[in-house]
Amino acid sequence: MTNEKMTIKVPGKLMLAGEHAILEAYKRSIVMAVDRFVYATISTSNERRLSLPKLNLENLRWEIKNEKIHIVTNDKNVNFVENAMNIAYRYIIEQGQTLTKFDLSINSELDDESGIKYGLGSSAAVVTAVIKAVLEKHSINCTPMLLFKLAAIAHVNTQGSGSGADVAASSFGGMLVYTSFQAEWLKRAYESAASVTKLAGQYWPYFSVKRISLPKDIYMLIGWTGNPASTKQYLKKIALLKQQHADLYNHFISHSADAVDLIINGIEKDNSEMLLKGIFSNRQALSMLGKHADADVETALLKTLADIAEQHGGAGKPSGAGGGDCGVAFLPGKEKMDTVIREWQEAGIKPLTLGLNQCGASV
Repeated sequence: MTNEKMTIKVPGKLMLAGEHAILEAYKRSIVMAVDRFVYATISTSNERRLSLPKLNLENLRWEIKNEKIHIVTNDKNVNFVENAMNIAYRYIIEQGQTLTKFDLSINSELDDESGIKYGLGSSAAVVTAVIKAVLEKHSINCTPMLLFKLAAIAHVNTQGSGSGADVAASSFGGMLVYTSFQAEWLKRAYESAASVTKLAGQYWPYFSVKRISLPKDIYMLIGWTGNPASTKQYLKKIALLKQQHADLYNHFISHSADAVDLIINGIEKDNSEMLLKGIFSNRQALSMLGKHADADVETALLKTLADIAEQHGGAGKPSGAGGGDCGVAFLPGKEKMDTVIREWQEAGIKPLTLGLNQCGASV
């Protein structure tokens, strides 16, 4: 155990391709870690306090009762933090260590100063930061894979669903080709696991992760269109489509998978034209999904964002669930970047100065 005060830095995420289809087994997606961060600062203290300044929650007491950590508050905003602390606590106990008393403070720059959410995966980054901080405090070698698995367990336990792509970006960093572990499998595995250590150490079916890099002549722009999306609402509508119109849903899954394959092949073969075709195809798949599900996946502004990119030889699409938040554009060269940014601004789209962050969670 270390007595030194330490701060953990964890990147947020941005989905680049494969949205919605990622929830199906073995369907590939592309996600990247971005250079905006959640910070978790941990220090030895008998006070055992938790602070989340962005949520106006300061000096909350935490305690251990019946072998579980409880944060003393009725505010549900602490649920992700509490579950992350408990997964870390269980892992530490299973290693034969005793949990030390500590203070923990969590700050985020993933949202705008005014509190506007950009859709950069803040809950996943917070969970990842908490687990990394508590394990590092106890001098446990927290590899990116161990961190990912423990954070995924905590995140799914809290949310009840999710692909884990945001947790992967926060844990591994970089740009990743990712397939999900499947939330229902993980929930069942957790319920039946003899220990968190055993579950984290075993093979996870469905899950895979691999680093990739864009071709050197491809430049990416990110624009925010306002109206943060309600991911839960969109997922409900798409689940209803799957239930009532399986043929339409399955066509989307197939269309999306083909598009993502095209993007990945373009990246692996350093073929920019193929990559841009894949982005365009993924955009079409998501747009059609929205129409069939009566969910505005590609809003008017997201459509404008992508149309402008296409007018200048590139391709664009929504990022994440759709319905607002961010869109991404890929351009075959630097020449048109300033023009695209200017036209976005004229249309009411806010360019974000986000870049790729190669590192995952770090001290």
